[in-house]
Amino acid sequence: MPASERIPPRDLSTVSPSRSLPGARALEEPGTARLLAEGELRVLGSLHGASNAVFRCEVEGAGRRIDCVYKPIAGERPLWDFPHGTLAQREVAAYEVCRAMGWELVPPTVLRDGPYGEGMCQLWIDADPEAELLALVDAEQAGPGWKAVGRAEVAEGRTALLVHADTPGLRRMAVLDAVINNGDRKGGHLLPTADGRLHGIDHGVAFHPEDKLRTLLWGWAGEPLPRGVTEVLGRLSLGLSGTGALADRLRELITAEETAALRERVDRLVSSGRHPVPSGQWPAIPWPPV
Repeated sequence: MPASERIPPRDLSTVSPSRSLPGARALEEPGTARLLAEGELRVLGSLHGASNAVFRCEVEGAGRRIDCVYKPIAGERPLWDFPHGTLAQREVAAYEVCRAMGWELVPPTVLRDGPYGEGMCQLWIDADPEAELLALVDAEQAGPGWKAVGRAEVAEGRTALLVHADTPGLRRMAVLDAVINNGDRKGGHLLPTADGRLHGIDHGVAFHPEDKLRTLLWGWAGEPLPRGVTEVLGRLSLGLSGTGALADRLRELITAEETAALRERVDRLVSSGRHPVPSGQWPAIPWPPV
């Protein structure tokens, strides 16, 4: 029996509303990552529909309480192309890389012990239900403010054009996905907030040494990178070499081969100065896309 089936589920519908500090405010407070790592972690309920065990929790300490997501390693289902028991570490590595780039796209994420053993703990982000990042339109090309991904079947014999918003935040997310080789950038993994921020979650299938990039954010494929991004990537490449803080941290989370491949991807992006295009050797869009 998979380990995730031995973890007892809890129905979130029975959980009282949290009085914890909202994620948007917690991002502004110092020490949030430390609180996630060291505070008292309490499970509120399980999130159903995920392929691995995922729990909504709250963590409390030093007079603060925040909501978070906890994914125990024991609840990870084996994948054919990733070593078992490594998804939590990859999620933390995605946060560390994003933070080294100076971007706040990935919520604070740590590796810690919890009620079901060691796992990933990440700040909970409430998405704005009114924000629109993806759409299916009955048109031949994307309108102003949108980028076309491709046509998708919406009914028997009928297709529509899949588009995503053309925003600086989404474009940075597309760069981050190319850097970490994200194999699962679905629409549901994009969390826009009411204050205009954008966050990306679920980075467990990232950092593979082979090309695994699957994303809905192909609208900029082949276009020049935005102004300043090449400089960001150049600094990241330097941080991945030697014995700096980032290189030391990644040695604890991913393999040497995966770190070397990460730096190679960064250097290729710097050299080309352009967003990558689908390789054709791997499905370019995740399934299901949402």
